[in-house]
Amino acid sequence: MKIKSVLEMALSAALLSVALAPGAARGCACGCGVFDVATSSMFPQGAGGMAFLGYDFSDQNHNWHSDSEAPSANNADKEIRTHFFTAGIQYMFNRSWGVQAELPYDNRVFKTTGGASGNDPVSLHWSAMGDVRLKGIYTGFSPDLSTGVTYGFKLPTGNYSHNNAFGDVDRDSEIGTGSTDLLLGAFHRGNVTKDNSVSWFAQAELDLPTLTQAHYRPGVELDAAAGIHYNQFSLGRMRIVPVAQIIASERTPDTGANASNPIASGYQRIMLSPGVEFHLHPMSLYADVEVPVFQDVRGNQLTASALFKVILSYHF
Repeated sequence: MKIKSVLEMALSAALLSVALAPGAARGCACGCGVFDVATSSMFPQGAGGMAFLGYDFSDQNHNWHSDSEAPSANNADKEIRTHFFTAGIQYMFNRSWGVQAELPYDNRVFKTTGGASGNDPVSLHWSAMGDVRLKGIYTGFSPDLSTGVTYGFKLPTGNYSHNNAFGDVDRDSEIGTGSTDLLLGAFHRGNVTKDNSVSWFAQAELDLPTLTQAHYRPGVELDAAAGIHYNQFSLGRMRIVPVAQIIASERTPDTGANASNPIASGYQRIMLSPGVEFHLHPMSLYADVEVPVFQDVRGNQLTASALFKVILSYHF
């Protein structure tokens, strides 16, 4: 019997649960929303601000069908390699209310099969602004800001029309989605030990496309993370915090007349992620690697063997 994650149960009403047989299809939805739930260092600590620069990397070059790797010949798409750059700011006006804004810029290499004959190797390389994310933050549930909710929108600022003369770039391979999405999230943190040396955290964010363009609606995506970190390592004034977490994602299939292949979109995924934070006030640096340990995709889709993240923050 196929193993179901908690996230799969939460969204089962929106999913088609029958895996389709493999065929020569395109399938390569990015699923990069997972980069928005990955580090407890982004949680508000009190009134004040934080500016940050983020870098994420994903190289989707393995064809996957259902819960295992499949022959490359079953997927016309061969690779999506993306460098994600994000500039952001978070500001808490007081201990209860705050805002956050993120401006992404992405650099992408896309290799597929198409061209004039429909069977030529094609390699495209482009860079563009991504979809801006604007969110409000509320942390007034407790004096220590241990619980919070986030709410806002992902705006259709990203380019979603880049293509060659033969139309080889599908909508799910574009940098932008063309949709305005509702973002709803929550987080909580606490202590495992009485001396606060070991702490835990959990967070989740739902990305729900609401307004769409050009007959394409990306799938609903839910990303969640839970982890622990140890707080007692230091080197001089620098505090060094090892982090271990598990990250789970679920995305429903794309829909609409311009959804290039709805039968090859949508997935469930679980990743393990070791990381480390370096704190030297007012600066902090976070880095992790996210390794899939379970993937179940619809049809044939390109997946990455690992995702990488680095965030440099300045607190003021």
